[in-house]
Amino acid sequence: MTDAMSILNNPFKNKGTAFTLDERKKLGLVGTLPPRVKTIEEQETDTYALYQSKTSRIEKRHFLMEVFNANRTLFFYLMKKHITEMMPIVYDPVIAEAIEKYNERYLRPQDAVYLSVKHPEDIEQSLKNVSADRDIRLIVVTDSQEILGIGDWGVDGVDIAVGKLMVYTAAAGVDPSQVLPISIDAGTDNETLLNDPNYLGERHHRITGQEYFDFIDQFVETVEKLYPKSLLHFEDFGRGTAARILDKYHDKILTFNDDIQGTGIIALAGVLGALNISKEKLADQKFLTFGAGSAGMGIAKMLFDELVRQGMDPAEAKKHFYLVDKQGLLFDDTEGLTPKQKPFTRKRSEFKNADELTNLSAVVKAIHPTVMIGTSTQPGTFTEEIVKEMAAHTERPIIFPLSNPTKLAEAKAADLLKWTDGRALVATGIPVDDIEYNGTTYNIGQANNALIYPGVGFGAIATEASQINNTMLAAAAHSLVGLVDPNKPGAAVLPPVRDMAKFSKTVAIAVAQSAIDQGFSAAKDAKKAVEKMTWEAKY
Repeated sequence: MTDAMSILNNPFKNKGTAFTLDERKKLGLVGTLPPRVKTIEEQETDTYALYQSKTSRIEKRHFLMEVFNANRTLFFYLMKKHITEMMPIVYDPVIAEAIEKYNERYLRPQDAVYLSVKHPEDIEQSLKNVSADRDIRLIVVTDSQEILGIGDWGVDGVDIAVGKLMVYTAAAGVDPSQVLPISIDAGTDNETLLNDPNYLGERHHRITGQEYFDFIDQFVETVEKLYPKSLLHFEDFGRGTAARILDKYHDKILTFNDDIQGTGIIALAGVLGALNISKEKLADQKFLTFGAGSAGMGIAKMLFDELVRQGMDPAEAKKHFYLVDKQGLLFDDTEGLTPKQKPFTRKRSEFKNADELTNLSAVVKAIHPTVMIGTSTQPGTFTEEIVKEMAAHTERPIIFPLSNPTKLAEAKAADLLKWTDGRALVATGIPVDDIEYNGTTYNIGQANNALIYPGVGFGAIATEASQINNTMLAAAAHSLVGLVDPNKPGAAVLPPVRDMAKFSKTVAIAVAQSAIDQGFSAAKDAKKAVEKMTWEAKY
């Protein structure tokens, strides 16, 4: 391939028709492009018009991926300008559909690394093959066992890593040449994929146990060797592996698990935002988490830690939590409890009707929660009866149906407002348009991790922090509170997606400052560190 073609086929260097005449002569591009030189603004106008011509959301995403693969700068210039419109397309919820159709729509590797648990000897060379000559500072890795609400999607789930990194750049300004998406193929237990002749991954059931964790250890060791200044972000690992990996490495390397920590931070920020509106205290709340997997337990832990930080005795703080899973309310003698669930279970002796608390409705009637958060992926489970029962015992019920994509949400925001006569303080896991109810316009906060993790990761990377701990995560959550006017009728509990770039910087500075204050970074000035590393989409 000639030098000219190498440039035009390199998405980090390609500017397409924006190459000036002088650049074309200098780089040997004369004759390889149409004669007219366009500005990035003109390119964006043309590209956006083509985007709008696509008739379905999946086709819009397919088109954007073509732009992404050809010209990173134009892609992020376009996305930042239309971030509210494009976030659901490049990330959640359309990314779920893209993953489900990955085999049929496979375009090109998108600079991702594909690793097989069967071949740990290939880890280092595979990483070098993709990242040669690049200063990698951020890695998103997934084994795709629990993708969003759609489950195990094997190697097809690599798009979740690509999508996460897009948001890191669009929201926080991470240099796209310094990121690396990685798929760990441990096999899949999705029988549909195993029987699909077009499936692109390893065709066997998931490898588990010591062989799997030995691979993870070797992978982490190699990443630390090749990219010592990088943040290793784990994404959509299974319930049985995510917490174990995080527990092992959280204080040893710079790492982050968005499903556990990111969900916990955004839920905490949403609850604090809701209480800012209702003028109530965190210490007076009863928390019901419906769905006690990685996300649900991450939320419980973040809320618990916040109660303790505010001065509550840990034993007393745990009394404020109720976990509901498929078995109903989780008790200390419930079979199959995970290590993360055990500290938050209840004793049967606390309830006269303990044996009847086998479903959400019964639990709500028994405990009268003030905060109900859904991460169950069980659509429609926050029913009118349950919501009205909850609202009968608290003036401003805080209700967060966070499961996504849209088809898996526990309730619709409009119904929650209707069933509570506009009193509910709502956040959803999916984007929701403003809702008119009884003469008031309600802004619905989107408790999407994308509102928080870009700033968390960028703040840690910018200061070259040695780790991300709960104090830094709490600083991130608190930094979002106050960005919304709580006295405005119908105010949202979280700031809007359209302001992501602004508040991601706020989050990044808060995290950076926390890292400096705790001695996890040698940086002196959090704001300067963040500004120095911020990348902008311009030629």
